[in-house]
Amino acid sequence: MFRALRTAALGMSAQQLSVDNIANNLANVNTQGYKRTQIAFQDLFYQTLAASRMGASANNVSNDSPELQVGHGSRPVATIRNFSQGSMEESGNPLDLAINGIGFFQISRPDGTVAYSRDGSFTLNSQGMLVNSSGLPLADQIEIPQDAVSIKITQDGNIAAMVQGQNSPVDLGQIELAKFINPGGLRAIGDNLFEATDSSGDPFLGLPGGEGFGGVMQGFTENSNVDIVNEMVRLIVAQRAYETNSKMVTTAEEMMGITNSIKR
Repeated sequence: MFRALRTAALGMSAQQLSVDNIANNLANVNTQGYKRTQIAFQDLFYQTLAASRMGASANNVSNDSPELQVGHGSRPVATIRNFSQGSMEESGNPLDLAINGIGFFQISRPDGTVAYSRDGSFTLNSQGMLVNSSGLPLADQIEIPQDAVSIKITQDGNIAAMVQGQNSPVDLGQIELAKFINPGGLRAIGDNLFEATDSSGDPFLGLPGGEGFGGVMQGFTENSNVDIVNEMVRLIVAQRAYETNSKMVTTAEEMMGITNSIKR
């Protein structure tokens, strides 16, 4: 009965964490480039109450009986991030970019390191640099002239601008994307950014539309890949599991009460 109390308490804690994760997914349903997450659980160690017994059947064939084991609940072990493609939405802003396929934008951080993002909502800072919504520039160091009339970004990431007084576009550079052998190993650091880890491996760099890389779509943004209906179903399942574990706590407590009353 004490084991049942501990196991049920662990089950309640696990389902509470699952609900917290679902709440975060639903909170980011409108976050551009957000990728939904799911908590992975494992069962805990088992206590062997009786070892297996071996006997001989009538035809002298060995007959193994299973061990008597009782588990001790579950524990969260990892956060699994789903990097499936989100839907594309046309914004009409020429600085908005979306990656149609595999790849991440490279973002320069203040400490000199590079972070990675699927959020392509870019604007210009006071120096004319392409920056994300947090003001961090693209690692490609793309600078737009102040007298630029229009900007053209092709699917292979080439950026050109029409400048006042010139009849031909000016080449401003090219966006380079990054990809990982295991994107699920990336660590989320907030602000729609990820950083590489030992699990993700080092980034492979390449041009958009190249081998293994998605193309860049100008004037589009990538929506979150959170499915509200699916998250609500998972929320109901987690809520019911939490409720069932709480009833298990009540049942174990009642059984302990009955045991304590025997001596009276």
